[in-house]
Amino acid sequence: MKNHMSAGAGATAAANPFRRNNKGLNRINDRLFSGVIWTAGVLIIAFIFGLLYLILQDGLPKLTWDFLFGLPSEIDEGGGIGPTLLNSFYILFLSLLISIPLGMAAGIYLAEFAPDNKLIAFVRVCVEGLASVPSIIFGLFGIALFVEMFQIGLTILGGAISLAFLNLPVLTRVTEESIRAVPADQKSASFALGATHLQTITRALIPAALNGIITGICLVAGRAFGESAVIILTAGVTTSGEMWDFSLFSPGETLAVHLWYVQSEAIVSDAQEIAQKAAAVLVFVVLLINLVFRIPLWLNSRKTKR
Repeated sequence: MKNHMSAGAGATAAANPFRRNNKGLNRINDRLFSGVIWTAGVLIIAFIFGLLYLILQDGLPKLTWDFLFGLPSEIDEGGGIGPTLLNSFYILFLSLLISIPLGMAAGIYLAEFAPDNKLIAFVRVCVEGLASVPSIIFGLFGIALFVEMFQIGLTILGGAISLAFLNLPVLTRVTEESIRAVPADQKSASFALGATHLQTITRALIPAALNGIITGICLVAGRAFGESAVIILTAGVTTSGEMWDFSLFSPGETLAVHLWYVQSEAIVSDAQEIAQKAAAVLVFVVLLINLVFRIPLWLNSRKTKR
């Protein structure tokens, strides 16, 4: 009997790969691994803060209202970034207005309605491939569509739609994976209470997946605001020369494009200072966008805890 018990215990120990055969060595390895992870995390955080400091230290203290709302200057000193900053927010708003509903709808379809066959698997591969395509490819597509085919020139409309195409694959995959990550019991409970499929999606799945979806929106919004290649090819490197120009067919130079132009092509004597201040504004706005998109996550977290 004892032999059988010892044999069973030996078999259990052999089947359990996490059994502590050497407690002292395992404790040392655990502490060593924890130390490596802590060190890597601290170094990454220090690098991020150091990078932010290097970008913001020269430009942020020199910012003025005249610079933020002034018109750019090609020759004279003291030009501002008013129209380019407005174009950045305008194009970002239009692109998200297009990409968020379409991206979420496509992600929900792939997660809830699409059949499990080879065609849908191929579609998922294509979406993942488009998510990793360089942005300049979408810029070339925008030129072919808006400049050559529709012949509307370099406009805010073309830049916004091209940015929406750039964001769609990421939003689609993020939405699909966030919906799929919701526990199946939550979906079954909704159906058990008599909810329809639409009610289950809108009142159970989307609220539960909201953290992942908003994180994806936050990532594509920051990427779109700092995008330059797509804008250069579809919206141009100039503005209309007016501060509050909301025409969809005006040239759409954004802050990121203006920063590139000032740093590489401008002939004004204070180009370096303008570039430093523009870079500080760009980084600050991207951080602000991330903060604004975190507010719904915070509110949803408080609502869930209740």
